Amino acid sequence: MFRRVLEEGLSGLGWTLPESALEAMARYARMVREWNERINLTTLVDPEAMAARHFIDSLTALMVLREPGWPPAPAQWPARRLADIGSGAGFPGLALKLAWPALEVTLIESVGKKARFLEAVAQELGLDGVTVLARRAEEVGQDPAHRERYDIAIARAVAALPVLLEYLLPLVRVNGMAVAMKGAEVEEELAAARGALERLGGRLRERREVAWPPHLPPRTLLVFEKAAPTPAGYPRRPGIPEKRPLR
Repeated sequence: MFRRVLEEGLSGLGWTLPESALEAMARYARMVREWNERINLTTLVDPEAMAARHFIDSLTALMVLREPGWPPAPAQWPARRLADIGSGAGFPGLALKLAWPALEVTLIESVGKKARFLEAVAQELGLDGVTVLARRAEEVGQDPAHRERYDIAIARAVAALPVLLEYLLPLVRVNGMAVAMKGAEVEEELAAARGALERLGGRLRERREVAWPPHLPPRTLLVFEKAAPTPAGYPRRPGIPEKRPLR
């Protein structure tokens, strides 16, 4: 069931993945279900639901990550550095890594048990180019080893947009991109995020509506370009962006 839904979803998005990637995703899904019995990774443990609402949902980001002139198959894309904020069970970062092997992924997950799960998946699947950081996004954004070092920073269902941009944009190099994976209703969040974008050096580059089957929740991909360096004061101390979002 997992493979059928996964392959149907990929076909609907126009992506073709090698057998090795499909098998790795199936192994990954089994690990999620096994570990979920011990720690709270996800409420979705049904194989069909996991395939659609975790894996396929994560892979919709490929639609905005592909650059002009790249071949149609993600397995042939060149290397890029991606930071996944609030990775949880590894979505979207690990799913993207399995589809795009040259991607160098940093998974930022502050909950230690979840971070250990991510390390276990990377080891079990033999994934090179995966780093797991059990740290707050605000701390990583001020770390010179990570600040403005990434081509892409991405997050799925982590925080309201003004807060999320303060997590994402400090990690992205100038001319890189931050991707926020949101639901259908984004107008209020976009309006609330105007001040944050101006202060953090970003600007909206693309808004992509993803066409889902009727029984799945809608998805909007918001892509922000890093137009200027982020001022040194951002991100603020851990907890402050959420308590006092930029206006």
